[in-house]
Amino acid sequence: MQASDKKTTVERRSLILKTLDSKGQVSVNELSNTFGVSEVTIRNDLSQLEEKNMLLRARGGAIKLENVGFDFELSDKDKIHLKEKQKIGQKASAFVHEGDTIIIDSGTTSMELARNLSHINDLTVITNALNIATQLAKNKNINTIIPGGFLRKQSLSLIGAPAERSFKNYYCDKLFLGVDGLDIDFGLSTPNVEEAHLNQTMIEISKQVILLADSSKFLRRSLAFICPVSDIDILITDNGIGPETKRKLEHAGVEVIIA
Repeated sequence: MQASDKKTTVERRSLILKTLDSKGQVSVNELSNTFGVSEVTIRNDLSQLEEKNMLLRARGGAIKLENVGFDFELSDKDKIHLKEKQKIGQKASAFVHEGDTIIIDSGTTSMELARNLSHINDLTVITNALNIATQLAKNKNINTIIPGGFLRKQSLSLIGAPAERSFKNYYCDKLFLGVDGLDIDFGLSTPNVEEAHLNQTMIEISKQVILLADSSKFLRRSLAFICPVSDIDILITDNGIGPETKRKLEHAGVEVIIA
């Protein structure tokens, strides 16, 4: 490699990081057109930057690597990977049956599930998310239970000891769980410690645990541990899941369903 080529590579990768910092995510195709280099070159750039923990590879590009404790506002999270979340929510609704008692965890993907439950005639939903409860209130055939707790404004969810005590009064058919990070070795995680504790209680009182997570959540660790992947029965995700990740999840006993 010539010195001038090396300098160009360094400058290009620096500009990639600046673009990522301002936009939050980038695509291989976009970067290829911007810098006038091949997609293979861009993929190599992204791989090298990921090895240095400067970004996180995602389907077709990369996303900004936040601090493990970083917590997006709900309005911001709602814009990220929206199409994938909509497909996941629609697919998840097929697992909800008449007469079920289910828990719907807070989160933008969980909200997409709530939007797809109008076909159920007899359903009881326990949710700690105020926005999801408001959505469910539109359907007269859904009985909604909201536990008490302290309002976590970022997710519009009720958390803390009062919420945990309330959940322990119930036993449910299914839990539809959302997370911020899914790492095969570390497990499931979220930026908020109290949210993680509440999620653990939800898992304990549910017959079946169904994880709703788009592929951008894979290979990520957030601050607070929720549970190992072996506690999950079903994962509903998009087709951005890598074959190796899928294989490892299935080896851990998780049924992987692509929306």
